[in-house]
Amino acid sequence: MKIVILGAGLMGRLLGCELARSGHTVEVFEAGGPQALNSAARAAAAMLAPLAESAVAEDSVVKMGLYGLQRWPEMLLNLKQPVYFQQQGTMVVWHRQDQAEATRFALQLEATNSRLPQLPSLQKLDAQGLQQLEPGLAERFSQGLYLPGEGQLDNHQLLDALLLALQQHPGVTLHWDSPRQPGDFAPGTTGQPNSADWLLDCRGLGAQPQWPQVRGVRGEVALLLAPNVRLSRPTRLIHPRYPIYIAPKEDGMFKIGATEIESDDVSPVSVRSCLELLSAAYTVDPAFGEARILELVAQCRPTLPDNLPAVRRLSERCLQVNGLYRHGYLIAPAMMDVVLQLMQGADSALAEQFDVQVTAPAPTVMTNTSESVHDF
Repeated sequence: MKIVILGAGLMGRLLGCELARSGHTVEVFEAGGPQALNSAARAAAAMLAPLAESAVAEDSVVKMGLYGLQRWPEMLLNLKQPVYFQQQGTMVVWHRQDQAEATRFALQLEATNSRLPQLPSLQKLDAQGLQQLEPGLAERFSQGLYLPGEGQLDNHQLLDALLLALQQHPGVTLHWDSPRQPGDFAPGTTGQPNSADWLLDCRGLGAQPQWPQVRGVRGEVALLLAPNVRLSRPTRLIHPRYPIYIAPKEDGMFKIGATEIESDDVSPVSVRSCLELLSAAYTVDPAFGEARILELVAQCRPTLPDNLPAVRRLSERCLQVNGLYRHGYLIAPAMMDVVLQLMQGADSALAEQFDVQVTAPAPTVMTNTSESVHDF
C-alpha cells in the first residue's frame, strides 16, 4: 500500500518507520528540514515518567506512559543507530521550605498508585536512602521520593536514528521543505495525481487550519555540559514557582526544563526563563555553576483543549493524530499503535483502553493478514 505522511516530527517518523518495516510504500512531506529544528520533539527531555506525570495528567496518559515503557525497548531494537535509553527511575527532591508542596505531591502520587496498582509504588527516602541512590543529592537534601521503573531516552539521538532508518529504507521517499495539507491528496484512490491508499496527518501545530482547536503551549529547555555533576537518573525539584526537571544524558550532558506558557510564541528563550531554570538547577547541585550552555531551545507543543491526545478522521482513509502536549515521548508508542489499529479496522482496542478520543466516520477495513499491531 502507498501511505502518505504529513509531518516528520516524532509521530511522523515513528509511523513512517513502522509502516515501511511492514512492507508498505511511504511518502513523507515535511515543511522543515531533516534535523527537525522546528519540531516540538526536539525541545524535550524525553523522560518516560508516568507516575511523576500523574501529578498533572489524567490517568489515561499514565496508562499510555506505562505502555510506552514496555514498547520503547522493542522499537529501539529495530533501529540500526544506537539510542541512549535507561530505566533507573525518577528522583524527586525539595528544599525544606517547600515541604508542604512536597507533601501534596506525594499524596497525589499515592492516590495514583491506589487507582492504578500496576504502577510501581513510590518510595520515600531519608538521607541514607538518598545517599545509596544519588550521593550527589544527599549532600544538599535530607529526604526525597524515588519512583522506580521510570525511564528516559535521548530525543536527539532518537530523531537521528529514525531519520537514518527512513533514509535507508528503499520504500520510503522523503520531501523536505515541502509543506502540504490533507486537501492536496486523494487518499483511498489509485491511478490519480496525488493518490494514496492512506493519508496520516502528523503535523502538530501545522494542522491548525484543519483542526483549529489545536493550540500551542510554549516550553523551554536548556542543554548543558556539566561533567562535575553527579546525577545518574532524572531528578525533579518541587518548587511552587520553579518546578524543574534535570535529565542526565550521556557524556556529562543534562537537559533542564520546566517552563510551560500558554502561547504560540516560538521566539528564543527569554532571560527570565533562562535565569529561573539555571538558578533552580544550581540549588540542586552547585556544580551546575561551572556547566557550559550548549543549547537553549524554545518550542510550542501542540495541545488540544482538554490537554489529551486525539485522533480524527477527515475522511475514510485520512487520519489526523495530534495533541500530544508535554507528554510526547511518554505516550507516542501508544498513540502510534492506536493509529495502526485504526488503519486495520473501524475500531481500536487500545484507543478504548487508553480513552483516546477518535472522531468521524469509520474507515474501510484495510487488507492485512497480521493479527498483531506490533507486526503491522
